Amino acid sequence: MRATQSAANALGLELQVLNASSERDFDAAFAKLIELRAGGLVISADPIFFNSMEQLANLTVRHSVPAVSPDRKFAAAGGLAGYGADNSEAYRLAGIYAGRVLKGEKPGDLPVQQATKVELYINLKTAKALGITVPLPLSGRADEVFE
Repeated sequence: MRATQSAANALGLELQVLNASSERDFDAAFAKLIELRAGGLVISADPIFFNSMEQLANLTVRHSVPAVSPDRKFAAAGGLAGYGADNSEAYRLAGIYAGRVLKGEKPGDLPVQQATKVELYINLKTAKALGITVPLPLSGRADEVFE
């Protein structure tokens, strides 16, 4: 969190952290977001959010908040963008690890790995509604564009 705050400060941005421990907290978090006049929202990779991508996308559209999430479902449901690791790659790596442990390797001896492929999903309809012009080089690099 400190590194993220330092990066925001270096860019001249103010970072606000809004917590939600359940779907019941989303409306209050968005009310605070509007009160703060936030210029955007980054939704973290927490399981509570993954299970609520459509609801979160609807809230960002209703409140005209540009938002990005680490999941494709968010952009597909109307959120501005999804950018994150390829979940199928992460599951594949987990399966390989499980296989190695089942064959007798000690988990503590296995190297730390992380997914190396990230995916970008952009919802151009939402961008237009928010008055955001997505540069052609960016949309051209997206794994999927929703129109």
